[in-house]
Amino acid sequence: MNNMKTIAACARRTWAGSVFCLGLLALGGCALPLPDKPTRPEPYDLGPPLAAAAAPAGAAPLALQRVEASAAIDGTAVVYRLLYAADGAQQPRPYAQARWVMSPPQLVTQRLREALTGTRPVVEPGLGLAGVALGAELQEFAQNFSAPGTSEGVVQLRVTVTAPGAASERLLGQRSFVARKPAPSADAAGGAQALRQATDDVVAQVVAWVNGLPAPR
Repeated sequence: MNNMKTIAACARRTWAGSVFCLGLLALGGCALPLPDKPTRPEPYDLGPPLAAAAAPAGAAPLALQRVEASAAIDGTAVVYRLLYAADGAQQPRPYAQARWVMSPPQLVTQRLREALTGTRPVVEPGLGLAGVALGAELQEFAQNFSAPGTSEGVVQLRVTVTAPGAASERLLGQRSFVARKPAPSADAAGGAQALRQATDDVVAQVVAWVNGLPAPR
């Protein structure tokens, strides 16, 4: 009988202790640390829009197609390559805590439109309003590391200019453009800055080349 009383008393003490601890938890006295909130990736773009300028009177309109790209650079990841590592040149790697606000092809299309608009009217393709059409493929858009602390932003773009016709298109010119700019730091922020500078360099080359092509007849 005494054993039964002892067991009951222990059970009451255990229950009371559990209730007391739960009360302290509710009051924060026994509060456990909460997990950290997930860190959002830092967003990057190519900087402010290029300075707008009025197109010269009489300049032929140009239809600008969306820039195309391979799947490796057609997302929002900020990509880098470790050229000094074994097989590093063939392994595009995304930064975990950095993202482009749009995919690189969209960013380059936007930059081309801003730059070309200052030299001629730029319209959407398929409207029949332009005698010249520009298509492009973004072949490289990455921060390439030649050593652990040394990298550069590399942009390579292949551009094709055609004269749309009633029956078929006529090729006016095709050329590849590339620019490399050193990154000021060995991280995503440095890579984004270098890629902005390299993109603006390539875009300037494209605009100068396109405007130097003979007018379609």
